[in-house]
Formats: sequence, structure tokens, C-alpha cells
Amino acid sequence: MALNRYEYTKSEQGKYKSPQYPTELFQQQRSDYYIFSREGDRLDNIANEFYDDPRYWWVIAEANFLGKGTFAIEPGIQLRIPFPIENLLEQLENAEENK
Repeated sequence: MALNRYEYTKSEQGKYKSPQYPTELFQQQRSDYYIFSREGDRLDNIANEFYDDPRYWWVIAEANFLGKGTFAIEPGIQLRIPFPIENLLEQLENAEENK
């Protein structure tokens, strides 16, 4: 299972490009969770809470179109937590194999 968001990203001269994932992979599912961010919330801490691993922060960022270069989240924002993550990662692996 992919823990690193760059696993499916090609690099040039040792530098990573921002990943471009197929948008259909991050579509809403009935099993997704929804939360409202609180003061001091961070993407890595939320990933750890829901996925037991802070390295999946990028899944939450991608699902919520967050890409400002920080883990910090303003309070009061509704966030969608894709769940279960195993399904999404499996689809991502399959999409990469079919390229």
C-alpha cells in the first residue's frame, strides 16, 4: 500500500513534481466521514486519527482540494475523509498499472 504520495509520480533530475491523480479516484463515497476542523487541527494529525498513520495526510488534502503547502487547517472548515483508505489506494495502484 502506498504511504508516500510521490510513489506514483515521476521525477526529473531527482526532483518530484506535484502529483496529478485521476479526479475520479477522489469522488465522494457513502462510506466517507465528514468533520469540521477545530482550532489547531492539522492534516497529518487528522490522518493519524482516521487512518492510524499521519503519512496519509495527502489523501485528505487531495479529497478536499487543499494544496497551500501547509498541514494547518483553519477552524470551521468541513473536511471529507475518504474511507476506507484501502479502497482508494488500491484504485490508485490499478490506475498506475493501466497507464
